[in-house]
Amino acid sequence: MRLAVIPARGGSKRIPRKNIRLFAGRPIIAYSIEAARRSGLFDRIVVSTDDDEIAAIARAEGAETPFVRPQALADDHSGTIAVVAHAIVELERQGFSARYVCCIYPAAPLLHPTSIRDAYDRLVESGKAFSFGVASYGHPIQRALRIDSDGRVSMFDPAHALTRSQDLEAAYHDAGQFCWGTSEAFVADLAPMSDSSVALVLPRQRVVDIDTLEDWYLAEGLYHALASKDR
Repeated sequence: MRLAVIPARGGSKRIPRKNIRLFAGRPIIAYSIEAARRSGLFDRIVVSTDDDEIAAIARAEGAETPFVRPQALADDHSGTIAVVAHAIVELERQGFSARYVCCIYPAAPLLHPTSIRDAYDRLVESGKAFSFGVASYGHPIQRALRIDSDGRVSMFDPAHALTRSQDLEAAYHDAGQFCWGTSEAFVADLAPMSDSSVALVLPRQRVVDIDTLEDWYLAEGLYHALASKDR
C-alpha cells in the first residue's frame, strides 16, 4: 500500500493561513492534493491537520482527514517526520498499513505528478530509506559572500576567489515539495538528508520554497508562466 500524507497545520506565522490562502484562484493545498491524485500512485491521500477549516477544504478537494492532529504536533517546533510518523501509526491503529509513504507539503503548487512517480521509482530501485526532490543552486555556493555589521564584504571560502564557476562542484538544496520514505524509516525518525536517501533533481523553474510573500508572488508568476504547458 502507498500513502500520501499532507501536513497542514493552521498556525502559520509568516504567511497567515498560508495552507489555504488562495493561489491563482485556488486554496494552495489544492495543488498538492491534485498532484497526489494525478500521480495515480496512492491508495489513500490524507491531510494531517489541527484546523477544521483546512480539513473541510482538504475533503472538498478530494483528500481524507481521518483524524485530528494532536496539538503537541501542531506548534512551530513540530518536525515533519514526527507528524508523518503519527499519521502512519494512527492509520495502522485504524486498520490501514502502508509500505511506502510520501510526505507532500501543502504549499507546493509547482509540483508535477511525474516528479512524485519518478522519486517513487528511485526509492524502490535504490532500496534506500528516503527519496526526495532537490534543485541546484543558481550560483556556486563556493563563491558565497558575507556582509558584516559595517557593510564590509568577505567570502565564505576565499580559496575559490579566482576559481571559474564552471570548475566548481554543483550544489543542491531540498526542493521543499515532497519526501518519499518507507513507513519504517518515518516511524524510526531517520534523517532524510543523509546517505540513507537518494535525490531526484528537479528543474529550478518548478521549485520555490514558499516561506514569505516574496516567495509567494514569485511562485505565482512561475505558475502562470508554466500554465501553457502540462503541469
